Amino acid sequence: MENPMENYWKKRLEMLKDALEKNHFGVYVAANVGEARRYVMESLIPGKGVKTVSWGGSATFVQTGLYDVLKSSVQLDILDTYDKNFSPEEGLERRRRALLTDLYLTGTNAVTEDGCLVNLDMIGNRVAAITFGPKHVVILVGRNKLVPDLESAMNRIKNYAAPVNTMRLDKKTPCTATSVCADCNSPDRICNTWVITEKSFPKGRITVVLINEDLGF
Repeated sequence: MENPMENYWKKRLEMLKDALEKNHFGVYVAANVGEARRYVMESLIPGKGVKTVSWGGSATFVQTGLYDVLKSSVQLDILDTYDKNFSPEEGLERRRRALLTDLYLTGTNAVTEDGCLVNLDMIGNRVAAITFGPKHVVILVGRNKLVPDLESAMNRIKNYAAPVNTMRLDKKTPCTATSVCADCNSPDRICNTWVITEKSFPKGRITVVLINEDLGF
């Protein structure tokens, strides 16, 4: 068999698709980031009549190329929360405004085999948008985010995703120095708000795009 790893993950992602759909998520399985990007730009955005778009912090979102495509769009009203040309206060205000857009894109820290999204946030804007606010939400998910269960998801986040992200962001936390979670009280702590999304409500409000590549952290 050619490409055994891709075929293995294709089967795993199809099973995950079934689990997510049972939990009322919309689901699309993409073979790679290019297919994921085309699906969002050519099918999902036109199909849902989207006019305003924003996003939350997500390395996966950037790796799909959607950030570069969307921020230069002339057809859509884009609220770029990554733009560094604003004060911290204005940056927070833009994140608040992002909660009222037609479409919000982000990633997830983990997804369980039974179809639940698990996320841990610093500010809370990303998990707030997943929960309520934007009319539609797109969650972009690399195959490396799949875990067996909730316990595995939380372990992955605290002991891998969070330390890597503190390093990426140059945060002054113990895990930046040690790579191990110390359940710290640092002002730079990024582990503040857990959200477990068992089902999409209303049905189909959240679309999960599963991508057959390792993406994000």
